[in-house]
Amino acid sequence: MKPPIALTMGDPSGVSGEITAEAWAALRSDPTSPFVLIGDPDWIAHFAPVSVVSSLSDAEDCFAEAMPVMPLPCATPPVAGRPDPANAKSIISSITEAVAHVQAGRASAMVTNPINKKGLKDGADFAHPGHTEFLGALAGVERPVMMLAAPQLRVVPVTIHIALKDVAEALTPALLEDTLRVTHAGLIRDCGIASPRVAVAGLNPHAGEGGAMGREEIEIIKPVLDRLRIDGMNITGPHSADTLFHPAARATYDVAVCMYHDQALIPIKTVDFAGGVNVTLGLPFIRTSPDHGTAYDIAGQDKADPTSLIAALKLAGQMAGKRI
Repeated sequence: MKPPIALTMGDPSGVSGEITAEAWAALRSDPTSPFVLIGDPDWIAHFAPVSVVSSLSDAEDCFAEAMPVMPLPCATPPVAGRPDPANAKSIISSITEAVAHVQAGRASAMVTNPINKKGLKDGADFAHPGHTEFLGALAGVERPVMMLAAPQLRVVPVTIHIALKDVAEALTPALLEDTLRVTHAGLIRDCGIASPRVAVAGLNPHAGEGGAMGREEIEIIKPVLDRLRIDGMNITGPHSADTLFHPAARATYDVAVCMYHDQALIPIKTVDFAGGVNVTLGLPFIRTSPDHGTAYDIAGQDKADPTSLIAALKLAGQMAGKRI
């Protein structure tokens, strides 16, 4: 049996405690998806029965009866809806410990609960734009790729957490080619798709309309796609983004690669707002995450939807099965 999944605690002042408890309740009878939470036992004990473990391998023995937790105390008791910079170092340590476990083979994959980058910066000088970039730095990977996945759609944004006005300058042939190669390899290795069909959106309206509304498609995107087709990649585009996401179009590809954040995330959140999963491709280990934030505004009110975390844990288990 493959090792369990390492689940980070995320920001304990957000909804991670609630959704983690509900995910455990939903998965406790599923032998294919056991996880160990790396976090504060006193905090998570408010939400679910806890079994403190000293090794991830102990998860199998207790998972059906209590949530296995590898203890990592918070500096101050978390208060729902009130993020505390004092806990930033514990939140970051939960991530780094999960990475260490998965790199050492003690965990089959890691799943990350939501964090708040500003809170980590305020409390621990966190210097990364987000989880994806931090995990890349920990793994020594220069350009990890963020993929959002749901049963009906997978999308990859080439540029991520930058202002819209900066996208055209950031969109270089090297960045686009790296993103496409990592995405293609990830679909083969982690999703079990032997010959991935990759659709690529244009940057401009109507994919530039032959240069009338921008030349990025002509000068940047198309040359990269032509080169990758010669290398054997099954790739189409650049497509007009406004016709790429209806059901008939989605049936023609396995992933849509988009030029900027909202071009990718708006369609997948429209198609499956609750069930989307954030997947980091290009790492030497498997990482998934729920596709939502800390939701401080509803924390502690029993309103949080665990669907995305449950989907992230299940997908991590499935991907681990394909790698092993």
